[in-house]
Amino acid sequence: MSTADSRRRVAIAAVLTGGFMVAEIAGGLISGSLALLADAAHMLTDSGSLLLAWLGYKLAERPADAARSYGFARMKVLAAFTNGICLIALACWIVWEAIHRLLDPVPVMGGVLMAVAAGGLVVNIIAAAILHGGDKHDLNMQGALWHVIGDLLGSVAAIAAAAIILWTGWTPADPILSVLVALLVLVAGVRIARQSGHILLEGTPDGLSTDGIREDLLANVPHVESVSHIHAWGLTESKPLVTLEVTAAPGACTETLRRAVKQRLAEAFDVSHATVEVVSELR
Repeated sequence: MSTADSRRRVAIAAVLTGGFMVAEIAGGLISGSLALLADAAHMLTDSGSLLLAWLGYKLAERPADAARSYGFARMKVLAAFTNGICLIALACWIVWEAIHRLLDPVPVMGGVLMAVAAGGLVVNIIAAAILHGGDKHDLNMQGALWHVIGDLLGSVAAIAAAAIILWTGWTPADPILSVLVALLVLVAGVRIARQSGHILLEGTPDGLSTDGIREDLLANVPHVESVSHIHAWGLTESKPLVTLEVTAAPGACTETLRRAVKQRLAEAFDVSHATVEVVSELR
């Protein structure tokens, strides 16, 4: 999946959520619904987060230069991390407001709440479908998608709250359902922040381990005596990098061995960028 396609999907979703956000703010103020205002606030942060995700893709396309030899590919990972933190902060805010609403209930106009929430649900379903068709392994895309899913769940909660209020008049349903949505958003935010933070901290990519690399090279590449100084990290979630030192058996061609090790890393671990130093064993 190309970066250009991901950028286009995020831009469309940003326009959809930003456009409907105005209607939700007006509806929330008129109806007095926390669920609707919380969803509008979520849409506001979503619009900013989707724009941030778009900017991450745009900057990631810039070529490497003398000051940044790896280029700007990590910008989309940084955007994903920021979006994860925003999701966590948003969830905490919704819970805080819900507690205040439970302690000090206010009237809620169920009819207005139902109409606006239904429109929001349609918009969010369209935006989620657009983003869901993007790269499933792209953390920036997943961060943007989860912002929209949070909106979608918020619309569902607002519709459910409106139905309960219209049928029973029980207004605490509004903040209670908002808390349930906030908890789901919190889980997604923590997951995205943890995964993107792992990349930013140069953590070992999923599916790679230094012990696994060592054992595989010793078992499958001829003339490898030992493997040491292995480091594995990811430039992005889909671009792992590896550096290591290989000790060649006596008489082995070091250049041939270096190429064989790089080929094995590409075939067995999908590592297209590896720095391999080969030294000859002295006996």
